[in-house]
Amino acid sequence: MKNSPTRRQFLGTAAALVSGVAVGSNKLFGAPAIIRSLDKPNSLIDGVQIGVITYSFRDMPDQSAEATLQYVLDSGINAIELMGGPAESFAGAPKNTVDMRSVFPLMRKRSAKQELTDDEKKQLDEAEAQMKAYRAELTKWRLSAPMDKFEQVRKLYNQAGVKIYAFKPDAFGMQSSDGEINYGMKAAKLLGANQVTLEHPSNDAHTLRLGKLAEKNGIRVAYHGHEQQTPTFWDTALAQSPANAINFDLGHYVAAGNPDPLIFLKEKHNRIASMHMKDRQTAEHGKGNLPWGQGDTPIKQVLKLMHEQKYTFPAVVELEYKVPEGSTSVAEVRKCVNFCRNALS
Repeated sequence: MKNSPTRRQFLGTAAALVSGVAVGSNKLFGAPAIIRSLDKPNSLIDGVQIGVITYSFRDMPDQSAEATLQYVLDSGINAIELMGGPAESFAGAPKNTVDMRSVFPLMRKRSAKQELTDDEKKQLDEAEAQMKAYRAELTKWRLSAPMDKFEQVRKLYNQAGVKIYAFKPDAFGMQSSDGEINYGMKAAKLLGANQVTLEHPSNDAHTLRLGKLAEKNGIRVAYHGHEQQTPTFWDTALAQSPANAINFDLGHYVAAGNPDPLIFLKEKHNRIASMHMKDRQTAEHGKGNLPWGQGDTPIKQVLKLMHEQKYTFPAVVELEYKVPEGSTSVAEVRKCVNFCRNALS
């Protein structure tokens, strides 16, 4: 008797079916039966939707849409904020030749104002030059991208039991044309997302522009913050457009020395589209990014508040602490999900 297909084999088959490679029409012959036999994840815990941003899996060697879905399934999560790379590569975007796994640590080191060695500076400068050329090529591709491919990604993920609630391509910068911004918002809707996310640009004209374009596209723009977050950080953007929203970062907010985050959540919950979670220390304790339960961030209290108040925005795992030797980012995300289950039990 033959063994049943593994999840990875299933995903390859499903991707072929969805993209029309395995069948000669747009109908997904055979796929529903395969998919129904797969155990689907469920991270809606006691009314609180636990999600993950796929940036959490940035250290994994395969960043394709299919592999990313596998990481999500193995983490036991059914709702995600999808980074641009997996979806755009599925749609045929030009390949990024920069190894971002080696570049991300250098970028974080520089943003933390830690001194880089001469070799690190050279590596980062060369990578950024390559990235500039790549972005120009990617921008050109986006203006004529095959949009039906994003719908195919949505079907692939949905049939495996995963909903894409947010999309985060780097298409919403101040230098982006309206055409590129509209592309990103339309792709998000085809993926099934109700929001696009980006770092807050700290530019009022740009948040106004994005808000108005989001209104036309029928989607929200959720702005993410780091240690520049304050209780009033998003106020101007929120006043500019009902489509502007908050992508709150609980850990960074605590590390920045702000007042009790539960107060902020109670006051702003109706404008929060999603919330990133990590366990950071306060400034007094060094601002470290630690395994959950070891830092100063009140993750348990926040999750209980969300349950009690029936807040519906996703509480999102963003893995940023150092993955222990012998573990993987997938295993660590799974630990974070279990932390949430225990907090809500």
